[in-house]
Amino acid sequence: MITLYGIKACDTCRRARKALEARGVPFQVHDLREDGLSAALLEHLLGQVPVMTLLNKRSTTWRQLDETTKAEVDANSARTLMLEHPTLIKRPLLDTGEEVRVGYRDGDYDDLTG
Repeated sequence: MITLYGIKACDTCRRARKALEARGVPFQVHDLREDGLSAALLEHLLGQVPVMTLLNKRSTTWRQLDETTKAEVDANSARTLMLEHPTLIKRPLLDTGEEVRVGYRDGDYDDLTG
């Protein structure tokens, strides 16, 4: 089953969800804020996506971190930060079972079928 990871308040996540629905692709939604992010789930995602690609440095959460934390971020500290603040993960994430796709732009899911 395809899983779409995101948060309800994210416009891009809503567009991704509508794109999947329009194509008739069955999927489940995992809200990172409400459903949480376990260490096992994060490691699963990082098995497909490099940690620094997954870290959203444009998020409100990132901007609220202190400057020292941001300046010293590395792969290990990024993991810890994402577990503490799941909204630091770029979204949406689409886990097809074969790959994890980061972000969404119109047309990104055109190859998926229901």
